[in-house]
Amino acid sequence: MKLLKLNTTFFLMVILTTACTQKSGEIFNGKDLSNWEFVVENDAVPAEEVYSAEDGVIIVKGEPLGYMYTIDKYSNFTLDLEYRWAGEASNSGVFFLIEEPTNPFPKGIECQLKAERAGDLVLLAGADLNEYELPEGVEERPKFPVLQKQQSTSENATGEWNKVQITVEDGYITIYINGVLQNSASSNVKEGHIGLQSEGKEIHFRNLVIS
Repeated sequence: MKLLKLNTTFFLMVILTTACTQKSGEIFNGKDLSNWEFVVENDAVPAEEVYSAEDGVIIVKGEPLGYMYTIDKYSNFTLDLEYRWAGEASNSGVFFLIEEPTNPFPKGIECQLKAERAGDLVLLAGADLNEYELPEGVEERPKFPVLQKQQSTSENATGEWNKVQITVEDGYITIYINGVLQNSASSNVKEGHIGLQSEGKEIHFRNLVIS
């Protein structure tokens, strides 16, 4: 009987620990940003001037530099979302496997959304991917190393919605942009926060679902 009680207690602890770090479903409720934390470079302006929600869409102004990130951490997940440029195509990204949410860049991986480069993988603040190698002739690691996308751009025209799918399975990463496999890599880090970047011009996000 005592052993049964111990096993039951251990099982409940595992469930509670998992619940604290990972939740499936919509990570944006379509109404507000209650599931997110916010970073603005040098705390230049209040976060609500950069990040907001309206009619089921997350609006990120692009300036100042920064990012919003999930309160929860995720491992072994597929993240689906859509994005579009509000006006001029510019620069942004989806962060994942965030280890440390520092200002203004976290330690983690970025799925690049910069116009014409959507699908590149950028290594932020010392993060690493096993497939990254220094370019020939380069001796010092760049500040923002890039694992370039595999195909020509699969982005839709400016103003149209684009679909992004990011899968991390036991550290193995795949990136699809509008259904086209643009990148794959592997990471020794297998869990982290998810983030949306503010950089450049205004960008919109919707239909954020994690499974």
